[in-house]
Amino acid sequence: MKCKPTMTLDRVLSRFGLASRTEARQAIRSGRLKINGRVVRDPELWVRPEKDTIQLDGSRLKPARRIYLVFYKPKGVVTSHGDPQGRKTVYDCLGENARWVAPVGRLDKDTSGLLLLTNDTAFADFITSPESRIPKTYLVKLNALAPPEAIERLSAGVEMKRGDWARPQSVRRVEDRGKYTWLEVVLTEGKNREVRRMLESVGFKVLKLVRTRIGLVTLQGLEVGQVRPLTAPEIAALRDTRSRPSLAAAVHCV
Repeated sequence: MKCKPTMTLDRVLSRFGLASRTEARQAIRSGRLKINGRVVRDPELWVRPEKDTIQLDGSRLKPARRIYLVFYKPKGVVTSHGDPQGRKTVYDCLGENARWVAPVGRLDKDTSGLLLLTNDTAFADFITSPESRIPKTYLVKLNALAPPEAIERLSAGVEMKRGDWARPQSVRRVEDRGKYTWLEVVLTEGKNREVRRMLESVGFKVLKLVRTRIGLVTLQGLEVGQVRPLTAPEIAALRDTRSRPSLAAAVHCV
């Protein structure tokens, strides 16, 4: 007999797109969940969503409508639900669009650009997994003009501080404007502050950093601070590991 899939109760709420893991644990511990008619307060309880009757606040649990958003994150905004320092977060920008959705990966405070948000945790896990090798494209303004040999070093892969390596899919010069070089950097791994750290490793500082693309999804049609739903073709393309953007796609300085 084929076994029904099991998972912990807090993960069920997260997978159904009803709450974050933290919020799910709070709801469970406060006695708002019933399993087969009995109140349970253990977030680590293993359940079978396809077989067990799970109720939240008296209503049977069912998956929330899936939400997939594209947000043009402004610089200076924090990618989190709340901030101890009182800084503006992406949720302050989203308004009614923030019905429990979570960022797919992160952009640091000083980075602007394309941020995906969803309540589909399986989709988010796939997008952020290095194994999916979905390219993320960045437009970078350097603090100086970059010689060809520096771009060659970056393209070949560089060792960053703490001993880990950046191995970009591509690095190309977009233009030299005055005293500064603009680069397009395409990554598939998404390590913490990877673009800034890899450029620091070859002697540059990043003056401006914008994520312009994830897979085939771009910022086209969005102003800074605006949000829109992902289209069905965009969602399908992101899930399709065979679908990858052309490295020759045009990138405009913003």
